[in-house]
Amino acid sequence: MKLLNLSLLIHLCSLLLVSTQRTDQPPFSCDSTDPLTESYNFCKTTLPSTEELTLDEKISQLVNTAAAIPRLGIPGYEWWSEALHGVAFVANISQGIRFNGTIRSATSFPQVILTAASFDPYLWYRIGQAIGIEARGVYNAGQARGMTFWTPNINIFRDPRWGRGQETPGEDPLVTGKYAVSFVRGIQGDSFEGGKLGESLQVSACCKHFTAYDLDNWKGINRFVFDANVTLQDLADTYQPPFQSCIEKGKASGVMCAYNRINGVPNCADYNLLSKTARGQWGFNGYITSDCDAVSIIYDEQEYVKEPEDAVADVLTAGMDLDCGEYLKNYTGSAIEKKKVAVSDIDRALHNLFSIRMRLGLFNGNPAKQPFGNIGSDQVCSQEHLNLALEAARNGIVLLKNDNRLLPLAKTEITSLAVIGPNANSSETLVGNYAGPPCNPVTPLQGLQSYVKNINYHPGCSTVNCSSDLTDEALKIVKGTDQVVLIMGLDQTQEREAHDRVDLVLPGHQQKLATRIASAANKPVILVLLCGGPVDITFAKNDQTIGSIIWAGYPGEAGGRALAEIIFGDHNPGGRLPITWYPQNLSKIPMTDMRMRPEPSSGYPGRTYRFYQGPKVFEFGYGLSYTNYSYEFLPLTKDKVYLNNQSSDKIALGYKSVSEMGAELCENSKLPVTVRVQNNGEMDGKHAVLLFVRQAKTGNERPIKQLVGFNNVDLKAGENAEIKFELSPCEHLSSAEADGQMVVDEGSHFLSIGDKESEITVVFSEDTSDATTSKLMILPRILIFFYIYSFIHSFLCILF
Repeated sequence: MKLLNLSLLIHLCSLLLVSTQRTDQPPFSCDSTDPLTESYNFCKTTLPSTEELTLDEKISQLVNTAAAIPRLGIPGYEWWSEALHGVAFVANISQGIRFNGTIRSATSFPQVILTAASFDPYLWYRIGQAIGIEARGVYNAGQARGMTFWTPNINIFRDPRWGRGQETPGEDPLVTGKYAVSFVRGIQGDSFEGGKLGESLQVSACCKHFTAYDLDNWKGINRFVFDANVTLQDLADTYQPPFQSCIEKGKASGVMCAYNRINGVPNCADYNLLSKTARGQWGFNGYITSDCDAVSIIYDEQEYVKEPEDAVADVLTAGMDLDCGEYLKNYTGSAIEKKKVAVSDIDRALHNLFSIRMRLGLFNGNPAKQPFGNIGSDQVCSQEHLNLALEAARNGIVLLKNDNRLLPLAKTEITSLAVIGPNANSSETLVGNYAGPPCNPVTPLQGLQSYVKNINYHPGCSTVNCSSDLTDEALKIVKGTDQVVLIMGLDQTQEREAHDRVDLVLPGHQQKLATRIASAANKPVILVLLCGGPVDITFAKNDQTIGSIIWAGYPGEAGGRALAEIIFGDHNPGGRLPITWYPQNLSKIPMTDMRMRPEPSSGYPGRTYRFYQGPKVFEFGYGLSYTNYSYEFLPLTKDKVYLNNQSSDKIALGYKSVSEMGAELCENSKLPVTVRVQNNGEMDGKHAVLLFVRQAKTGNERPIKQLVGFNNVDLKAGENAEIKFELSPCEHLSSAEADGQMVVDEGSHFLSIGDKESEITVVFSEDTSDATTSKLMILPRILIFFYIYSFIHSFLCILF
């Protein structure tokens, strides 16, 4: 059925007929080879349908495991599938994907936090595209009961202890928003630039968790009961922008509301959030699902309402469409009987839900004859996708320390290695969480073995928590080896969903293991960290016996190979940290404090590089290379930006509201910024160029600095290139006031890349027709009046 017939679904009359199908085929409806199809009006795209569901049948469709309706031949549908960094299956949970047929695995890309470190939107798009192709391939092979994937996770990685920070693109709203747009366009089947999606979805993406969700379980405070106290200011310029980008630019077809409350109101029961903001202001056109059991906790855990039917009423009237759980199935009927819910609210929800199923092609007959129907099982774990997973790992891995150019190791000189650490040979650690079975995982130990045959290996600890000290045994393999590589860090026992960390140091005896091995080695050792969240490794940063440090995140199934290539110089690292690495002292601050901005009077330092005022282990955007780069700002076409269209009371305060400026002025004020980047070293490299802006005067709760653009460039040794950015003053030079209103400050702003800066001045003026008038308008009005009066007086004296 074509999308233009969606209006016929107001009462959900247009439903599907499923023919008898082989078990190796995906469930579909309106099979043209089945004679019964002709008797159902809802299979005729040119006719309105007259079939209607009963109330019980409607209610059965409001939950993630939507029931089949045999009398109409409607198949069951599973809304819940995962594809965070590859098509996934989470054990013991009923989902839409099964790896129990001809397809037994899927490409496992790096965990998102490492992919973000590439600062490469086109790479993010290609990963999304590959995942979407593999997901459709699994469906076409008959191993999926749904094509709605609850990904990406675009919450801000505000606190380094958050167990799910690994799933996100990091702490910066711009990076997170661009990741969301790129990934969603890729997985849903759109072009990289957007605008070519049309009505057909390759698969459906769902941006989560809406909103300000970044605490799972910290010191007994869990996400189900947590009431996040968030200012309008922080919502406006930190927590909400990624979701706005995901909806407006990415055109995501799904949004998931989060467990937590915001200032007392559950996210899934917040009309202002779901209907007024997402649908009304941002134009969202898709379905809204709860996180799993998020409806039930409104009554059971949060005690926000007096009875279960009130929870049902609140979420449906707020604009939620789907319950991941059983609550709507159990209590919607009684909510209607008690007149707390109108049937029209259910019909609206079903309209949104079935619209997505229509866009996925589930009303159009045999999927083999539809768009994306030619994607076969041979495109799952394809060589192209495996190569992309390797590329992503290479480009995300970050070199944090490299004293005396210890790396890369010379392949001709290293004949033996000692590889020590609990993460050296674990394929499970490689893939992080929300992962499916990988195609062909290569651990760090296996990757290094492809370069050096004589390798001695010891885990150093029995597990990552390193409660048992095996240092003495590990020391035995150090003597006589050319080089020692320590592979340590965290895993899912230390950071995961429903489990936040309570500190920022390496677990158990890992630090002791590292320092003793390093002191016993013949030369400085290499320390590799596998972890999602940051770790305070100040000890290693300052230890001369630890010569190099590499952060490899959770690098996916090709991570071991990528790491070995970097260590031995077959790839030049270019990743940059998408998160600030804080010292252990930060763990004294309650994780429940959601404020982004600092409060010096109380000693609260703020959060993320944009506001944090305190010591850092490594800062956001930090990353070394085997070569070195220099930058040069080319002359700006103009170094003043005039933002004038009408008078404003706020001009006297030194700032102006973006909403007052209007879309036309904001569009016309954009200007190009060009930076020349030079590779001054002896090795080719891929380099991420990060453009920041800061104000001349800090304070007034403005960011210390903020990222306004980033791009990637491949440069051969000695080569240079010009990188172009588009600066939008209304977007990039604005920040939030206390009331959440975005404003631009008058005066100097400094663009910066590396150690280079370029000044740009924002001027508020009532007339910019020429420079003379512009200068005149900044004079006090009383002085202007005096000049005019004197001129007229002199003229009249001459005349008479």
